[in-house]
Amino acid sequence: MPELSGHNFIAGGRRAAGTVTLYSVDATTGESLPTAFKQATIEEVEAAATAAHQAYPIYRHLPSERRAQFLETIAAELDALGEDFISLVCQETALPAARIQGERARTSGQMRLFAQALRRGDFHGARIDLPMPERKPLPRGDLRQCQMGVGPVAVFGASNFPLAFSTAGGDTAAALAAGCPVVFKAHSGHMATAERVAEAIIRAAEKTAMPAGVFNMIFGAGVGEALVKHPLIQAVGFTGSLKGGRALCDMAAARPQPIPVFAEMSSINPVLVLPEALQVRGPRIAAELAASVVMGAGQFCTNPGLVIGIRSPAFTDFVQVLGALIADQPAQTMLNAGGLRSYVQGCETLLAHPQITHLAGQAQQGNQARAQLFQADVSLLLNGNELLQEEIFGPATVVVEVADRAELLAALQGLRGQLTATLLGEAAELEQAHDLVATLEQKVGRVLINGYPTGVEVCDAMVHGGPWPATSDARGTSVGTLAIERFLRPVCYQNFPDALLPEALKNSNPLGLTRLVNGEKTAQAL
Repeated sequence: MPELSGHNFIAGGRRAAGTVTLYSVDATTGESLPTAFKQATIEEVEAAATAAHQAYPIYRHLPSERRAQFLETIAAELDALGEDFISLVCQETALPAARIQGERARTSGQMRLFAQALRRGDFHGARIDLPMPERKPLPRGDLRQCQMGVGPVAVFGASNFPLAFSTAGGDTAAALAAGCPVVFKAHSGHMATAERVAEAIIRAAEKTAMPAGVFNMIFGAGVGEALVKHPLIQAVGFTGSLKGGRALCDMAAARPQPIPVFAEMSSINPVLVLPEALQVRGPRIAAELAASVVMGAGQFCTNPGLVIGIRSPAFTDFVQVLGALIADQPAQTMLNAGGLRSYVQGCETLLAHPQITHLAGQAQQGNQARAQLFQADVSLLLNGNELLQEEIFGPATVVVEVADRAELLAALQGLRGQLTATLLGEAAELEQAHDLVATLEQKVGRVLINGYPTGVEVCDAMVHGGPWPATSDARGTSVGTLAIERFLRPVCYQNFPDALLPEALKNSNPLGLTRLVNGEKTAQAL
């Protein structure tokens, strides 16, 4: 494998005109890695956005089959990256090789899933209302609607998923599937990984004869604002902190032409433990929950950060068992020193609050994170206290005890928007949980029964989103094929000759789509 260059990817080539030099870091030792990455200049940000803009009219008009082939070739290039690549990702992130191998499979798998969606064609959303020239008092014209890509998309990589939510991750895959060229801003925590993945995307673009600016990537901590504010960028995909996501939303809204930002940001993912479940399997739930809390050093956006139960001897016993398990967890290396500092500060803030008690967890020492368990007074939820709503990104969770079912419902009403919520219960009590589900489905994007939220399946039905502040737009998802809709917009064609219509709307139905014609679904030609 050739040496890393540290240069920006623009219009199919490489550029490094800047003078600011950045270095990636070994996540375990904290030592800088040898490759010098060049922060993009304002001119290079301009060039990347322009390249994407120039590629857009060519790329969006390619048949869906061509775009599907491109995505499948990206997947094949990712799968072909060798053990040296796996070692590099492990070095930059301190994540184990098995996790990286699994994440790579997920990343290539979601590219193939979007290719299937492109061939299936439902993303077109084809609707046709045929003319009614004899209608009184006014005739109706020929009206046809389908979806098209919005234009160049800026994508920001996440720190905790160096593959699946990064360079070739879900936002990039969804944008490319929608017909939108991408300008990707590499995450500073794994720049070498980003370069190797970008090389794979460029090889795929060349093999499938894509336009040169279909994918671009820039390095640097100071380039995000210029990218979001660039007038040629038409949408933004982001996974990261609430502070960072809010800043991007504000920038995009303040533009002369405001654009949408699809940001996945902050979630504490409440877990509700119902009484009968505790009676039947309390110790097992404690073990499963502890494993979910500490998985990957708690560095998942779906990490269960809040556990709620109704006061009872069984709940008291459950909390004691959970505390013992948390106290027994080994320390883990986090993705980077900044993440560890943030985790320690978050735990210290909880410790300092008079209505929060530390139940379990060893004192933080050295450069590894230790799991922590806290208990908070329910009044913090009932009063909407901001502290309990803030995500602590790491292996920590907070227990809240409520007096009865009424207080449980009141506490849930105090929650802000979340990615997930979980109900752990036995069959009989779940049958009586309609009120809980009705409350939770207003608060979250995914409700789980007797599972744990730290697994996110990549499939058509998945929703990885939720009301603010989990995401900036609760109508979308960043995982699953529905994610494509974030980067599409509807266009209506009135009284068009057949030759000028998009393939999805032509009379002959050359794509073989099931279309809504005069209010009825049909695959028939017109």
